Amino acid sequence: MANDIEHSHYYVPERTWWPIMGSVGLTALVAGFSYTLNGGDGKWVMLVGALALAAMLVGWFGQVIHESESRAYSGWEDRTFRLGMSWFIFSEVMFFGAFFGALFYARVLAVPWLGGLGEGAQTHQWLWDSFQAVWPTNGPQKLGGTFEPVPAWGLPALNTLILLSSAGAVTWAHHALKRGNRRNLILGLSCTVLLGFLFVILQGKEYLHAHTELNLSLGSGIYGSTFFMLTGFHGLHVTLGAVMLSVILLRALRGHFTPEHHFAFEAAAWYWHFVDVVWLFLFIFVYWL
Repeated sequence: MANDIEHSHYYVPERTWWPIMGSVGLTALVAGFSYTLNGGDGKWVMLVGALALAAMLVGWFGQVIHESESRAYSGWEDRTFRLGMSWFIFSEVMFFGAFFGALFYARVLAVPWLGGLGEGAQTHQWLWDSFQAVWPTNGPQKLGGTFEPVPAWGLPALNTLILLSSAGAVTWAHHALKRGNRRNLILGLSCTVLLGFLFVILQGKEYLHAHTELNLSLGSGIYGSTFFMLTGFHGLHVTLGAVMLSVILLRALRGHFTPEHHFAFEAAAWYWHFVDVVWLFLFIFVYWL
């Protein structure tokens, strides 16, 4: 009977202004950024947008956390949260799939075709004299300049080890939570957060090296474009994941989560494992092969 009562209602939150504030903040942030890119001074608009967005995140997250800790949610909400997070991660898979598709098309189809493969047409005669149908393409010197590809067995290999270690740490924390071991939960989460931000710092160092010493940029042909789009968006996702896990860590320090009720932790862990898997594909197809 108690189980029927628990699943007999669906929590409906009260009206809130947080979505409107978030929309205004995002609009101001994007508008200021676009204005700055076009030579204007949009930094103050960007600042206002960023502050409004940050206030929305803190306020709205706080409201949802309060609802969760007050046991306002039932089994219906839990299933909805799981479905929502599953579809969100699926959309992220499609997002990265589009960029991996562009990389596959360029490497396997476009570059060989430009070299005369297939129809046998000498298409390279319309490009530049030194064009070679190999990956990474050498690029027109007058446009992007000569560049060197980023080697796999340096910082990328180290970052791979870091992310794999962080995946193990968050899994350890999850098992500790299910056993009610709060000490190991906090320790595992702390290791995961530190490793995540270390990854971001090392990727920034890698970008600096690539730009200043390897002359690699978004203008370095298709290799530079796909490299920075894939690794850049992945770095953004790592940053967001590390912030999410930081919030989870703060909640754990305040005594939140029980072995039976901890989907917020699971959602962040799912997202982190997704980020880890994407990086493995990046390391293999962008850096290694």
